[in-house]
Amino acid sequence: MASHSSSPVPHPSSGGSEGIFRKDRDPSSRQYRPVHSLPDVCPKEPTGEATRGLCEGPSVVADQHRWTVYNSKVNLPAALNDPRLAKRESDFFTKSWGLDFAETEVMPSFYLPNITKEHFGPYLQETAQREKIHERCKNICPNKDELDTVSSITNNHDKSRTELEQVPKIFMKPDFALDDPATFNAVLPWSHFNSAGRKSSRDMASSRLLQEKLSHYLDVVEVSIARQISLRSEAFFHAMSSQHELQDHLTETARAVAVLRGRTAAIERIMCEGPLRALRQALTRSNCARLHNKLKLMAAVHQSQPTVQLLLSTSEFVGALELIATTKEVLQQELQGIHSFRHLGSQLCEMEKLIDKMMVEDFSMYSRSDLSRSLEDDGQVMEKMQYKRSVSIKDRLESLVFGLLRQRKLDFLDIYSDEMILAAKSIVTQSVVDSVSQIEEIDTDIVTKLADQMRLMTFPQWFELLKSVFENFILFLKRIKATLSVVRNVVLEALDSNQKSRLLERAAAGGLAEAPGTPLNQGEAELAYLTHEGLFISDALNDAQLHLGAGGGQEQSSTVGPRQALSRLDGCGSDSASGTTESSSSREHAFQPGGSAGISSSEDMMPSDLELGRVANNIQELLYTASDVSHDRCVKVLMARAKDGSLERLSSAEFVFLSQAVEGFVRDTEELCCRRSVSLRGALQSQANRFVHRFHEERKTKLSLLLDNERWKQAEVPAEFQDLVNSIADGRITLPERKPQGTEERKPSDYLHIDGQKYAVVGTVLLLIRIFLEYCQCVNDIPSISTDMLTRLSDLLKHFNSRSCQLVLGAGALQVVGLKTITTKNLALASRCLQLVVHYIPVIRAHFETKLTPKQYSVLRHFDHITKDYSDHIAEISAKLVSIMDSMFEKVLSKYEVKAPMPSACFRNVCKQMAKMHEALYELLPEEQAQMLFLRINASLKIHLKRQLARLGVHHDGGPQHGLVTVDVAFYTENVQSLRTLEKLDLNMAEIWEQKR
Repeated sequence: MASHSSSPVPHPSSGGSEGIFRKDRDPSSRQYRPVHSLPDVCPKEPTGEATRGLCEGPSVVADQHRWTVYNSKVNLPAALNDPRLAKRESDFFTKSWGLDFAETEVMPSFYLPNITKEHFGPYLQETAQREKIHERCKNICPNKDELDTVSSITNNHDKSRTELEQVPKIFMKPDFALDDPATFNAVLPWSHFNSAGRKSSRDMASSRLLQEKLSHYLDVVEVSIARQISLRSEAFFHAMSSQHELQDHLTETARAVAVLRGRTAAIERIMCEGPLRALRQALTRSNCARLHNKLKLMAAVHQSQPTVQLLLSTSEFVGALELIATTKEVLQQELQGIHSFRHLGSQLCEMEKLIDKMMVEDFSMYSRSDLSRSLEDDGQVMEKMQYKRSVSIKDRLESLVFGLLRQRKLDFLDIYSDEMILAAKSIVTQSVVDSVSQIEEIDTDIVTKLADQMRLMTFPQWFELLKSVFENFILFLKRIKATLSVVRNVVLEALDSNQKSRLLERAAAGGLAEAPGTPLNQGEAELAYLTHEGLFISDALNDAQLHLGAGGGQEQSSTVGPRQALSRLDGCGSDSASGTTESSSSREHAFQPGGSAGISSSEDMMPSDLELGRVANNIQELLYTASDVSHDRCVKVLMARAKDGSLERLSSAEFVFLSQAVEGFVRDTEELCCRRSVSLRGALQSQANRFVHRFHEERKTKLSLLLDNERWKQAEVPAEFQDLVNSIADGRITLPERKPQGTEERKPSDYLHIDGQKYAVVGTVLLLIRIFLEYCQCVNDIPSISTDMLTRLSDLLKHFNSRSCQLVLGAGALQVVGLKTITTKNLALASRCLQLVVHYIPVIRAHFETKLTPKQYSVLRHFDHITKDYSDHIAEISAKLVSIMDSMFEKVLSKYEVKAPMPSACFRNVCKQMAKMHEALYELLPEEQAQMLFLRINASLKIHLKRQLARLGVHHDGGPQHGLVTVDVAFYTENVQSLRTLEKLDLNMAEIWEQKR
């Protein structure tokens, strides 16, 4: 092309062997275009098609025939070196485009090679020697023209300096200004002129001289300026020639650019306009779709407040809170900065606070209504309650608990605890009022206090009141347990959902592929919560879940996106709400991982596993507290009755009834609450101790009176006492039931038959048997008093032993009862009675051992001590009987003389006393004891007889005296062995003779 002949690109010279590039200087090849006038540097901003859109940049092809910013002829150096500015602005770029503009690194051009020093290496090597020679010659032989030029310049410079020195210095000052009066007076000295206003010849000459001087100064300056210009003329001409060459190059470049623009316009018209139009329309369509979805999302958010109110009207607090949280999240992320929603965030926060208050108030109202309703109703959770509409109370309670947990109101159990304490007080009050209203003898106008009213009741009336209180508290605890079971199930469900969520997060972190039925992601859940037509949010999640899995392999077309079907919220109204009956499933979905709107926000709001575990423990502790409160209120009823000591005056049967009722109530509460409350047992134990003390004192006093009036004669044994000991032998350590009076009466017996033995007893011992059976019966009825009762029974037995010893062995009965003497029969009866008690001590011990724990077995040692004391007492009585005969033997045998007639009177008297002793003891003591006793008596006789024979000097020598003694001994032996049960008694009378040494 011809336009390329004047290209400014350098060409290598044809004849040069050095490869030096030279510029083409052929003037015939240059073409000049007429010079156009430069346009305005800063034209007005173009309008019309130039303002098409943000996504459409300037088109070089379409705009080639009209002025654009690219037609500007003012370059950047010209703008920076503006002569109108006093100094160059250092912040030209940074003041408009930021501090980082000047420091921004410019990317290198992809179309220019990276020129380094190595590219010039060959050229520098070739020209290095020539440059050195040239520099050496230039220093040695300077150019003549340069020398002439330097000398002429020096001369001219000296001459011009001399001429310029003639010009006054005032004209050379940078601040020279004639408007300054001092400068004006210095330049034009008016003092040389006539000040009178008349012009003289002298003044005219002075002014002319001054004018010529100033003209001379002007000529000197102009000549100096012309000389300076002449010295730089070559530079001016060179600049002009360079400007013309540059104009030629620009002309050729403009021509090449015009051709390129034409071709580019054709390419754009043929190949680019259609695809670009399609892309532009696709972008426009995408923007419209995004705008439409954004508007639908705004419409859905706008409907969030009515939906929240609709959810609250059915007590769906979890759904309302989830909707508020999701809406707030959408406002912060996707609708941030929208002016019409600037107050919606604060309104939602206020609604959330209002929901918190509503949930607390509703839970308090539920607790109050549930605990204060009639106990005659079912003890489980209420089924229906009128609250704006008929709502399942169990579902409503679950919704309340879910909402309170989500809002971290973990102290809601304190509200239930306070209401529980008030309800427990009202139960006791109402029970007393109902019982008093049925008793005409109590005037409630006079006796106003409940405790005083209870003390005015008879024991049967008060006992019926106590049983009524127990029954009411059992129902009360069942109701509390049912409610707390619902709360515990909610907490455990939340805890389980947290664990499932963590498992799914771990699975997602491990890169597990999502199956078609996997839970919804966060954006899908948000869409479901915001666009669901129904009342409960779980329906939306179910629909979205089904919609997600319905598409199968068409994931992109069937996946529920975060902006699909947002307009469905417009259908949310009363019609959809009326048809919704789901509650627990919505909360279940709300806590499932991926099933709630905004997983991250929901998980942030839900308590941690540690907090949920603490709430579950508090629920169990609250059930324990309910048991303790019930026991404490029952203790109040018990202590109010016991204040005047009326419980201590109860009969054993009445106290047993009371103990059984209390034990039954305690056992029921332990089974119901799994808690062993000690307050009621402690109060009963305190009353039992007082009862035991009174019980023991009464029987001890009764026993003392019986002993003080006992004449120690054998008493007849009624048939009922024989039946009593028979039942003991059969293992029934209880008092027999009273038989009706119409039964046939049996004759009493002389003896008490036990295990084949006959016991001759006094009446006191018969009553003592009944008394310790009463102790055993109390232990059967009240196991908690076993140790105390054992101690009191041992004291009673010790008292009987010591008092009987005082009365019989100590001869106290002589003064107390008025007996003339304590006979051997009295002694034998006392011994036999003690033996009877010793017989029953192991039985009593075994009975008490069954009522004691292994740690309490140590108290059984009291029976060992008692047995030893009784055995010692029995031995003392036997010794007393022997001592009676011993004193008689000593008295009689001391007068014994060996002389006729035989048998002697002494031995006759001894045999008579032995017969009396046998007659007194025969029917009282068993055969073995009688034989042992008479052997001891016989031994005493032999001792005294042996001593008397030794004193008399009678020896076993076969003499007359020995024969007489043998006759008396044979008489004694015959009489003793003639007594009943003593026939085979070996007297061994040969021991009376001293053995020869």
